[in-house]
Order: sequence, then C-alpha cells, then structure tokens
Amino acid sequence: MATSTREEIKVGAMAIRFLVDGEQSAGAVAVFEFDVPAGAKVAAAHSHDGYEETIYGLEGVLTWTVEGTATEVGPGEALFIPRGAVHHFDNTRDVDAKALAIVTPGILGPDFFREVAAILDATAGGPPDLAAIGEVMRRHGLTPAQ
Repeated sequence: MATSTREEIKVGAMAIRFLVDGEQSAGAVAVFEFDVPAGAKVAAAHSHDGYEETIYGLEGVLTWTVEGTATEVGPGEALFIPRGAVHHFDNTRDVDAKALAIVTPGILGPDFFREVAAILDATAGGPPDLAAIGEVMRRHGLTPAQ
C-alpha cells in the first residue's frame, strides 16, 4: 500500500514521518524516516524486547551507542539494534541528520511519537514530565534505561 502524503510528527526538535506502519504491513514492519537537527536533544537510552530496529543513514551522521559501544552512522550505512539492547543516539555534528528506521515486527507506530510530542508540548519549553514519558514508552514496548 503506497501513501501519497505523510504526516510529520514533531517531537521536540525532531521530525518523524512514517512510510509504512504496522497496520499497512499486517504487523510485519514499520518504517519511518526522522530528522535530527545538529545538537538536538533526543530520546533517552532505552531498549525494546518486542522488536528489532535497523537504522539506515540518509544525511549527516548520527552517533548510536548500543550496549556502550558508539557507532557513527552516515549516508548509506546501516546499524542493527537487537531486541533488549540498551541504546540511544546523538547528533553531535554541525549539520542536520536524517535516517530511516525499520522496526520488525511493526509494533511501534505513530501513536508513540504523537503521545511523547503531546507531553513535550504541554511543558512549553520547560523540563519534560519524565514519569509521563516513561509511561508512554512502556505502553509502546520501550523500556527506559536505568
């Protein structure tokens, strides 16, 4: 199923656009691209036990730390993140980055990002409600790292 328009979900400074969601693939895969401005605050370290995630670099360079090992992912490079692996990413460069995420099976969807965005928007630039974000993460299959 092809889509002609893609909703852009703004989560802080990041933008997420789903290309394929779990409903479109009968739960097999979810695919989204995401933009990470230079120096943007991004998701806290976390893991997910219900799915794998593969990252494919499109523009710029993101530094992914998986189980304590940092790997730079640039255009044309890929990184596989297995279930249960604690990971996070940063854009420490001076240029914006864009990457593609492939989630298998496709159980992570746009609702996760919409819910986190709503929590961030409600703080109007103040500190985010980390407990509320943690609840959203757990509800969508992500486990915040301790």
